[in-house]
Amino acid sequence: MPDSGLVKYLVKLKFEVDGVVERADVIGAIFGQTEGLFGPEMNLNELQKSWKIGRIEINLESKNDKTRGEVIIPMSTDIGTAALIAAAIESVDKVGPCTARFTLSTIEDVRATKRKQIVDRAKAIIREWSSKTASEGETLLKDVVESTKRARVITFGPEELPAGPGIYTSETIYLVEGRADVVLFLRAGIENVVALEGTSVPESIIELSKKKRLIAVLDGDRGGDLIEKELAQVARIERVIRAPPGREVEELTPIELIRLLKGEKEEKEAPTPQKQLEAPNEFFEKVKELYSTINGTLEAVLLDESLQEVARFPISELVQKMENSNGAKFLVFDGIITQRLVDTAFKAGVKTIVGHRTGEIQSVPEGSTIATFRDLGLE
Repeated sequence: MPDSGLVKYLVKLKFEVDGVVERADVIGAIFGQTEGLFGPEMNLNELQKSWKIGRIEINLESKNDKTRGEVIIPMSTDIGTAALIAAAIESVDKVGPCTARFTLSTIEDVRATKRKQIVDRAKAIIREWSSKTASEGETLLKDVVESTKRARVITFGPEELPAGPGIYTSETIYLVEGRADVVLFLRAGIENVVALEGTSVPESIIELSKKKRLIAVLDGDRGGDLIEKELAQVARIERVIRAPPGREVEELTPIELIRLLKGEKEEKEAPTPQKQLEAPNEFFEKVKELYSTINGTLEAVLLDESLQEVARFPISELVQKMENSNGAKFLVFDGIITQRLVDTAFKAGVKTIVGHRTGEIQSVPEGSTIATFRDLGLE
């Protein structure tokens, strides 16, 4: 089992098998019958590789041609993923050739003790604070608390995704991973937020990205890496903000969150000379023509020096196709311009990239140029 400091939940299930089986049989049934239910990223093997699930313990006893026991799964995921895994294991109905029944006993929050200590300490701090003269800071805190009381988590779309009420009124929406992240945003007074609730991007989010500006705020771990890659392939994201390495968004304080978002805003508003595209009018006209055909299609188009179309393909194949391109000089695509894409394009001889949004760009090679459709007045 991983360090208890990394484990958030212990999922415990009871089981009964009509026959005599061994631990290996139970493990094999769990892994085998849950594989592929929710895509490869939710397989137990993949979750163990990414340290989201620890070593699964099986305790069993056979008596009177029946085997009864308990399954204990340590997890460091959000509660939604823990519940989904528990429900998947409950669907296991065979262990070897024998009929089996799995039932969830409980999902224990192993951080409860630490949480109680924190709450007790917070109460003590409040008692000490309340004994002092009211200050401007206390007034501001009261305003934050009152705004939190007014804002409640709502649901969005047919998937009933956790969200803040600002999702219906704001043109810019923060996209986070789970419900706990939404709660944090509301505590910070930010209501234009919605959660993915998993690594697969819901259809509601894909459609929302076509209508509003989405800024993804993801954990600073491998799970955040996977979600960022998935978003880049299926949705239109204006920008990606990551929590500090090794930390999750829900672990931040409201002040830390506001600082994180403020830093993103300042960076976004700063001058970006590399975006200033200098090209003949023919190129602008060509981009305008392509924009009308690829907008919302998640496609990419490579052009040669004479602006003739070299290839057109889904953006999921972009890196591979560009590496194998011959004579391509321009890339116009329905997606996010990332540092990896800029570097790959430079190596492939593609010097100009036009896309919907830019990611975290640290440097642009000499002689290369990047721009967005908005920079060109097309959005």
